[in-house]
Order: sequence, then C-alpha cells, then structure tokens
Amino acid sequence: MKITTHRPEELSAALLGAWHETMDGSPDYQNPFLAPEFAIGVGKYRGGAHVAVLREGSEPVGFFPYERGPLGVGRAIGLGLSDCQALVHRPGVTWDTGALLRACGLAVFEFDHLVEEQKPFSRYVTGTFASPVLDLKDGGHDSYEEWLRASYPGQAKTMLKKERRLTRNVGEMRFVYDERDPEVLRRLMRWKSAQYRRTGRMDRFARPWIVHLTDHLFRTREDHLTGVLSVVYAGDRPVAAHFGPTSRTVFAAWFTAYDPEFGYYSPGLMMHLRMAEAAGRHGIRMMDWGRGEKEYKDWLKTRELRVAEGFASRPHPMAAAHRLWRRPVRGLRNTVLAHPELRDRADRLLKTVGSLRG
Repeated sequence: MKITTHRPEELSAALLGAWHETMDGSPDYQNPFLAPEFAIGVGKYRGGAHVAVLREGSEPVGFFPYERGPLGVGRAIGLGLSDCQALVHRPGVTWDTGALLRACGLAVFEFDHLVEEQKPFSRYVTGTFASPVLDLKDGGHDSYEEWLRASYPGQAKTMLKKERRLTRNVGEMRFVYDERDPEVLRRLMRWKSAQYRRTGRMDRFARPWIVHLTDHLFRTREDHLTGVLSVVYAGDRPVAAHFGPTSRTVFAAWFTAYDPEFGYYSPGLMMHLRMAEAAGRHGIRMMDWGRGEKEYKDWLKTRELRVAEGFASRPHPMAAAHRLWRRPVRGLRNTVLAHPELRDRADRLLKTVGSLRG
C-alpha cells in the first residue's frame, strides 16, 4: 500500500473523479461531509487540512481527509462541524492504521462521528453513539399536507393549524427549499449566534473561518456536495431557516435557527417537516440528523446509524499527552448527555450563563 499526502486543493481531476466514484460505490460514503468538496472548502480556511491518498499499484483506492496540527496532533477534517467521518475506500480495501498515521505525520488522530464500517480504527474507539436518520421516498403524495398526514399523523393536525395561524396573523406562509439569497443566510447566522449565546453555548459563528466556510459551501453546486438554504417565510419575512450540505442522495442537517418572535408557531419543527418532504421530491433518500439528543430527532427519525469517537494513535509521547488531556473532557460530556437529569441541569446552567452574558 502506497500512501501520499496532498493539500485538498492540489488533488487532480483524476483523483477527484476516483474519490467521487468511491463515494458512489457504497451507501456508507454518500454523506456530503465525505465529499472532496467539503475537504477543499475546509482547506481554504484551515492551513492544516490534508488528504492522504491510498494506492494499490498505481490505482487510488482510498481517501483520508484530516487536519494536522502542531506536534503531530491530528483530527478528522472539520471536527466539531462534520457529522460524518471516514477513510473513503473501495470495497475490500484495508490498511494498517499505524502506517497511515506515520505517512500523514500524525502521532494521534481524533474523531467523533466515524462511520461504523471503519474496522481498522475499531481498536481505538472509546464510544459509539446513535445518529438518527430519516429515510425518504419520492412520490406517492400529491401535496405536502397529504405527505404530512401519512408520515406524521400525530403531528399533522397541530402543524397545519400553526401554519394557517401564521398566515392569518403575519403573512402567507410559504416554504423555499433552495433559497439563493445570501442575505437570508446572513440572517440565519445571526439567529444562530444569538441562540448560542442565549443558551450558553460556544458561538461557532464568532469564528471567522466557520463563517467563510459556510459562505463557500453556500456557493458550492456540485453533484456530491451542494449547499442548500431552506427558508420558511410569512409573507416576505423569513421566520425560520436551515443551511446544510447535500449529496445526490443524502441531506446532512446542519444549522437550523428561527426568529424567536415566532416561537409560538414551532417554526423549527415546521422547517424540518417541510424540508424533509421537499428533499424527497428532489431525489434525497436519507436525512442525517447527526448524533445528539434532541426531541425533534426522536419524532422524525425512522432508524439510527452508529457513529464512533476515539483517538487512533501510534507510539509517541504526544499521543499519550493528547489522550490524557482530551479523553476525560469527552468522557464527562458524554456522561452528562447520556443522563437526562444531568443534561437538564447542564442546560439550565448554560442558559443562566447565557443570560448573564447577555
């Protein structure tokens, strides 16, 4: 097995085509976060972004996107933003993880959404988690209302009533699946920043590289990654919005936010339901909500995937130091998230911090 490393933007058209072909060859790899376009986007704003290309003879058979930090500390590309991570490879291909890390100049490689199929990384997994997904079908219904009543009969009456009330009180409710107005994307980021601060979370959009990456993906229109901005309007006023990447068959749920003035109408759930129905009509076969406990995910999911977190490493002092630093932090976070009572207490504490910050 020969392994070479490249900056994402340096990949040739032939290598990009081989990567796309490998994605198409397995349902495990059709998530847009595994597309070369995502690695290229991250690489524009993160200097440590690289891709290892695995070859058998002269044939490229695997692609491993990663970020390399100081002293050989590595992480999945876009860690903290990407909800799907993997070494994208052809069927039957395997690798020696130690040799892979050496070729990449890494002492340790941290991941938190690794797809279940990645057997050579299995000995380094510290935990596995449910990642809810919604399976979609195209056709069979003449309208959104018919789809909603068939798919979610317990929610249909309430949500349709709220849509009619929004139309009556504010303006005609309408939904745009693929909005191309960048000003609406800016509004979504402002809403999301305010939500992060209000709930005591880290404001991702306070980091310029995340803002730039989001803008870049919004402009990306490729078969294996297209940035889709979906919006619920009342008249001409945006009420809720979502932005996320899609591939040919997978929609990755990413950033959702709404105007708090309209919270009474459940605009977040309204957005997700409208988005799911429209995505099916656009050829999407699965919506991936990503790991994490959310009530709306339990309502909407049809099944769950399993994703893993952990630290792949080779014998190196930096690998041991990184695990000693990061593993307890992840363990504490996962313990809190796994216990509803602890999670509720943590949420209340974070909201208190958010209100004081405000």
